[in-house]
Amino acid sequence: MGQALYRKYRSKSLSEIVGQEHITKTLSQAVKSGRLSHAYLFTGPRGVGKTSIARILAHDINGLPYADDSSHIDIIEIDAASNRKLEETKELIEKVYVAPISAKYKIYIIDEVHMLTKESFNALLKTLEEPPSHVIFILATTEAHKLPETIISRTQRFQFKPIDQSKVVSHLKTIAKNEGIKIDDEALGLIAKHGQGSFRDSISLLEQTSNYNNQISAETIRLLLGIPPDQLLEELIKDLEAGSVIKVTSTLGELIEQGYLAASIASLLSSKIRELLIANKPLISYQESLKLLENLLDVPASYDPNRLLEICLIKAMPIVNDPAPTTKPEQTNNKSPKNTGENNLKVTDEPIKDKAIEQVRKSKTPSSDATTKPLMLDAESWQEVLNLLKSNYNTLYGVVRMASVDFIDQNSLKLSFAFPFHQKRVSESKNRDIIQKAINQITGNNVSIECVVDENLLSTVSQNGEGNAGLETINSIFGESSVLE
Repeated sequence: MGQALYRKYRSKSLSEIVGQEHITKTLSQAVKSGRLSHAYLFTGPRGVGKTSIARILAHDINGLPYADDSSHIDIIEIDAASNRKLEETKELIEKVYVAPISAKYKIYIIDEVHMLTKESFNALLKTLEEPPSHVIFILATTEAHKLPETIISRTQRFQFKPIDQSKVVSHLKTIAKNEGIKIDDEALGLIAKHGQGSFRDSISLLEQTSNYNNQISAETIRLLLGIPPDQLLEELIKDLEAGSVIKVTSTLGELIEQGYLAASIASLLSSKIRELLIANKPLISYQESLKLLENLLDVPASYDPNRLLEICLIKAMPIVNDPAPTTKPEQTNNKSPKNTGENNLKVTDEPIKDKAIEQVRKSKTPSSDATTKPLMLDAESWQEVLNLLKSNYNTLYGVVRMASVDFIDQNSLKLSFAFPFHQKRVSESKNRDIIQKAINQITGNNVSIECVVDENLLSTVSQNGEGNAGLETINSIFGESSVLE
């Protein structure tokens, strides 16, 4: 079995390290001058050279030649993820006080040191406070925030940074030339971008693609990585800007059907949205853009990334400032409000509280009345109900306001929705209870609520610029979906 390219092209000296010159220069000077620390801490993302530099530094300190397969009895590498228990740490510490066998220093390289238990950190701390003169620790981690401050303060810390994309491309081009891999510059750029500043990940991806065909193009990389075409991404962004639920879900569905991963779509969308923000040209409001960027971060780790991505996009759509439904009984189902995109319902059992409730009731009840009478359940009082929901349950309000309202009588209300997804959510007992309580607090009436799907409302949605997707398409998108809490 051949050697992996990332191991074959691993740097053998500090001078060969690319992209971490601020670290290698300092360490080289320290070795030359003999001003060595008893403990170093290397922090930063994966695949940027932390372990490689640790190995090279350990050999340089002891004046030993280094090769990728080099090993020395006085240079001990430990994987903290596999040796994290207190007993294992104590065993390590006991050996610390034994003098090196043949080298000047006994050097311990502890990788992913953040994985140690609290007890292990406490045991290690005592050694770091008063280490033997012949021992040097080199700690490496991708998650420095998980380290106790007491450990960090007793080390000389070096923060590694992601490798600049242009340097990754240049390095990949050299490797490709040496290995006889035919690949164009655009494809190399895609690999470097996907590698996110990690040499190891980028080189591994280059090796993977080299087995695909003799000539690697950007299209080859897109297919292998599941990167959506720019045309479809731009179309998705335009649909998002237009606030069209049907078009967004249709375009997103097309991308998913073609095999593109939700995680890749989310990542590329994030990059484009970020670019627009930096250029001060956000496609939606500044705050909504930031919320969307934050929510998209959760997509890759979700148990249902496709559905979560869909929900993130719908929630981020601009809210159309059209008036709330004012449908009279004889006008039932004639109008359907715009979709607000507030589909991710989050409800609680807390009572609805709003200082405006009493003011609403007082304004609608003559002051001369000795008793408070139920108010008329009509379009006017329904608007007050919507205002109350908006103040206390904004996401629920976002869906309810899209209903076509039929005031059957003072004790019955019918809410009609264009999409089964919305009807299903509002029909849930908790959501229905919240609406009933809101109506009761505004009007004093105890109202039963019926929630239905009205296919005729789809034609109204289409006429309002929502596209021409039929009910079957909408059902496939929303009918069986579940909201992520």
